Amino acid sequence: MSFAVSYQSFAEGGADLYGIDLTDRAVEHTSRRLALFGLESRLAVGDAEHLPFGDDTFDIVYSWGVLHHTGAMHQAIEDAASLVRPGGLFAFAFYRKTRLCGVWTHIKRWYARASPEGQQRARSIYIVLFKLALRATGRDFESYVRNYRSNRGMNFEHDLHDWIGGYPYESIRPSEVAAAMAKSGFEHVRSNTRPYEIGFFGSGCDEYVYRRR
Repeated sequence: MSFAVSYQSFAEGGADLYGIDLTDRAVEHTSRRLALFGLESRLAVGDAEHLPFGDDTFDIVYSWGVLHHTGAMHQAIEDAASLVRPGGLFAFAFYRKTRLCGVWTHIKRWYARASPEGQQRARSIYIVLFKLALRATGRDFESYVRNYRSNRGMNFEHDLHDWIGGYPYESIRPSEVAAAMAKSGFEHVRSNTRPYEIGFFGSGCDEYVYRRR
């Protein structure tokens, strides 16, 4: 979980916060960032399957684009949701399901095991096809990449590597999210979703906020 920016925003608002990330390096990075602003941190190394908290612990649980990489997304959703107190909020983002999610699962599994040279070839093929798709819709690839950081907050090449190599990988429909949340005793607050589509170049995230009853 890369939560440095969001963690900082909550901490500046006076919230009492805890954070978990997968590696010592990620936790160290977030701690250093918060220290620059004089903010205290309570961070730990861990994963979504072994959360060091009891049920009904937090007013807000925030997991943005994380649980779909655990290899057990539905169980991870249930475990994270159990941490929310009655009346509290669960804010999260998951990859939206597309027609080609099964294909992307195979590609990602291969990419995660491929050599650096194989990964570079895969990214080159993706970029060639993506350029053609942009051109077909009258858009310019160089302009797209040049504005990528301001639009997305990250480098295009790095984001591409993260997308193709993001394995384990699962995706979910809004109706499946609604069913899982209802089962855990949550009601819908708001969401930002897109229709079911082909997903030739992958899938973005749908975004949700639910409140525990």
